[in-house]
Formats: sequence, C-alpha cells, structure tokens
Amino acid sequence: MAASLRLGCQGLIRSFLGGLRTHSGECSLRALHTAGTLRGVPGVQVSMPALSPTMEEGNIVKWLKKEGESVSAGDALCEIETDKAVVTMESNDDGVLAKILVEEGSKNVRLGSLIALLVEEGQDWKQVHVPSVKVSPTTVAAATKIANVAPVAKRGLRMSPAARHIIDTHGLDTGSITPSGPRGIITKEDALKCLAQKEVPGEKPKPAAPTPTLQKISTSPPAASPAPVSGRLTFPPMSIPGKPHTEGMFSEIPASNIRKVIAKRLTESKSSIPHAYATTDCNLGAVLQLRKELAKDNIKVSVNDFIIKATAAALKQMPNVNVTWNGEGATTLESIDISIAVATDRGLITPIIKQAASKGIQEIAATAKVLAQKARDGKLLPEEYQGGSFSISNLGMFGITGFSAVINPPQSCILAVGRSRVELGFSEGEEGNPQLCQKQVMNVTLSSDGRLVDDELATKFLECFRKNLENPLHCALV
Repeated sequence: MAASLRLGCQGLIRSFLGGLRTHSGECSLRALHTAGTLRGVPGVQVSMPALSPTMEEGNIVKWLKKEGESVSAGDALCEIETDKAVVTMESNDDGVLAKILVEEGSKNVRLGSLIALLVEEGQDWKQVHVPSVKVSPTTVAAATKIANVAPVAKRGLRMSPAARHIIDTHGLDTGSITPSGPRGIITKEDALKCLAQKEVPGEKPKPAAPTPTLQKISTSPPAASPAPVSGRLTFPPMSIPGKPHTEGMFSEIPASNIRKVIAKRLTESKSSIPHAYATTDCNLGAVLQLRKELAKDNIKVSVNDFIIKATAAALKQMPNVNVTWNGEGATTLESIDISIAVATDRGLITPIIKQAASKGIQEIAATAKVLAQKARDGKLLPEEYQGGSFSISNLGMFGITGFSAVINPPQSCILAVGRSRVELGFSEGEEGNPQLCQKQVMNVTLSSDGRLVDDELATKFLECFRKNLENPLHCALV
C-alpha cells in the first residue's frame, strides 16, 4: 500500500515538472519571437561625413528629405555647414529615409556621428530599429578620470563654454541646474541663475585653476555679491533673457564654423608666416579702352577679370612664384589656379579659377561670375574652394584705395587690389613732345611669404604683372 502511494506521488511530480518544461519552452520561444518583432527593421546608418580636409564637426542647416520619402543614390539629403562652406550631402544608397536622428539647426555634430537611418524599399520604415550608442571602455575610463578631477562638470552633461567656466569657477552643483538650452544644454543664463540662488554661508568658491584675483572696480554703491575669483570682471554686466537691459550690458554672439576657421587660419598665418609687402601703381588706360571695344560686341568683362588674367600670365612667366610651403620647403605647382576672395554673409571664402593661364578673358569672366554666385548662395563644392596656388582680394569696388592682405596658407602670395583713381601725368604727344593728361591709376599690394618669395623676386613679379595689365593684348598671347 505504501509502495503504491509512493509510485503515484512520483508520477504526479514527473507530470507536473514535464508540464513546466513544456510551458517554459513555449514561453521562451514566444519571447524570442516577440523580441525579434520589437527590435524592428534593421536600417542603413547615415553618419556625419568629412566634407573638407580640415573638418572636425559640422552643423545641420536643413534637411532636404522628410521621413518616409524615397531616396536614390546621388539625391541630396541635407545641407551641412562645414568649416569652409555650406555643402549639400548626397545619399550613397537607395531606399527610404526612415528616421532623422539629428534635427535641423543642430550644431557641432562630430564626424562619424549617426544622423539618420535608411531602410530598403518595401520595408516598414516606421518600424526601423534605432541602435543605441555604445560607449567604448576608453571613453568610460576618460570620463571617470575627468569626473574625479572635476566632479562639478560631468561628462554626460551638455553645456556651453561660458556655463562650464562659471560652474567650474564657483563650484556649482550641476544637479541643481535646470537646462533651458536646445537639446538639454546648460546655458550661461542657467549657470548665472544657479549662482544667484546659491547661499551657502562660510563656503568660498573653489576655482578650477589658480588664477590671479582682480580687484573689483567700484562704479556704483557696493552690492552684496561675491567678488569674482576667475579673473573675469563683472562689468559690463551680462544680459539675461526676460530682464530689462541696463547701461553697459552686452550679449555674446556665437560664431559660425566658417568664421571660427577664418579666425584660426588668419591667426596662424600672421603668427607663423613672415609677411613681406610690395606696392605699385598700374595704368588702366589700355584695359578701360579694350573694355569699351568689347562692350560694342556685347562682351561684358570687368577690370577684375583682366587682373586675374594678368596674374595668371605673370605666374606662367615666373614659375618660381607659383609655389606653396609644405612645412619644410617649397613645392612647385604645375597648375596655375587663382583663388578669388568673395565676401558672403557667412564669411570670406576663396573659390578657385583652375588653369587660369590657359583661359581667355571671356571664359575667366564667366567662370568668376558663376563661382561668386555659388559662394554667396553657399552652394560651392569642396573641389571648387580647396587648393589654389595664388589669391587675389579686390576691395576696389568698395572704395578702398589700397590695403595689405593676409596670406592664405600654404600659398606663397596674395595680391590686394584697391580702387582706381585719376591722376595727372605726362604722355607723349603727336609730335613727340610731352603733354599733360589724365590717367586712371590703380594701386596693388603684394603680400609674399619671405620663406618662398624674397624681396627681389616679389619686385620682379609685380613688374611683370604691371606690364601684363597695361598691355592686355600682349597678355592674352602669353
């Protein structure tokens, strides 16, 4: 009797355990299937590309495609502001734009960052799987090290440079700051608001680095506010949104990527290149007369077009000036590519007229006009502004008599062109006697790299340029 009961209990236990195994197996299969469904459609990743050799980050100006639209290889996806210009990014694949991960107006997007996802035609683009960003062990170690050194400025937080400076200087707790900037960025105003609300008796601000303390200059009755310890004066006061402006307030204007690069390259040029300057005057009488004759045949060319042609011809006659600095010495260039400075709302950019020595005046005029318009519209391709062997900056149309331009590295020279002016001078009369006459004279200044073009070579080049410009018909035959 006891044996039969024991066997019956064992059978019940086996049946119960077997049912659990079957049920758990079905659940695991069902869970695996559900997980595969929840994961979504795999997408083709679109990352921030390198659109110029010196580009490290870019700004998303505008998306030209919307989510759900079909995309073919070569179609324009978005406009990206690089350190040189606004460039249109083209798609490398066919499919459907499923997800835009970086919205319009996003700034300082690092190279290689994921900005969008594509799926193949026929797939449900709404179910695209958005991958999570994986942090490498190196990044984690670096973040831990930075957190140990400066715990108030955490790696995961996004803040403006001005806000970071205030937080590090006064030892503010970032956990008590509510970000008000785009995409959760802590702004300067947020940090100032937290600083104003901080009332901890007996605690002194801890500067991030030892800096000399400046004495506060009193221009009004003393107020109950802590003296600055970061070396940054509190006068004039910084403006705060929502509060009325007072006398002496200022506002910080963020610089675009293009203007940041211009500032960096100009500083690098003036601090590392030994600039030498040479100036001469050119008689524009023959050029102006030829322009009138060409206008009768409906051929419109500008004085600047003749300047480009005369420069290219001079470089062909003197190849020692058509060089660049490679860090250790001179590199002679086979092609004569003239960079022309064009002022835009985003900053100065230099599109290139390639093989200028082999082009005629009319072709140079047409090319310069197209490039200048594309530069103002921000539509220049990278190959249209990268490189160049010689630069020309013409401010004559703005009424500037003469100026000295800064060399665009690694080029060796830049020609600064001023406006034309009327001068009285002597010319040979019909009988060979000198007679008084008016002349249209233009001032030009050559800035040259003393490591590549010495004073003698620069003088000879300017003389050659002047002869070419004053004899345009002879220049066309060079």
